[in-house]
Amino acid sequence: MMTCNELQTLDMLRVGESARVLSLPQNADLQLRLGSLGLVSGTLITAVNVSPAGDPTAYFFRGALIALRRRDAKGIVIKRETGCGIEKDKTVS
Repeated sequence: MMTCNELQTLDMLRVGESARVLSLPQNADLQLRLGSLGLVSGTLITAVNVSPAGDPTAYFFRGALIALRRRDAKGIVIKRETGCGIEKDKTVS
C-alpha cells in the first residue's frame, strides 16, 4: 500500500481520496486546457466517481467537476493527502 509521502500519478487515486498536484503532463495542449480550468501545481484534487466502463474518472477541484481519461491522468504527478491530516483545500480562490 502506498503512503501519503510517496509520489504517484492521478490515475492511482481512488474514489474519495484527495491529493495535491505536483506537476502536469508534458503535453502543452493538455497543460493549457487543465490550467485554464484551474488545475495547476498545488491544487487539491479529489477523485469523485469512475464511469461504469472504468474510464474516465470524475475529479473535483476548485469548485469544478471534470472527467479525465486514464491516459491523461497518468501524466499528472500527485502527492496523496487523504489520511495525512489535510482533508480540505485551505487555499483562497
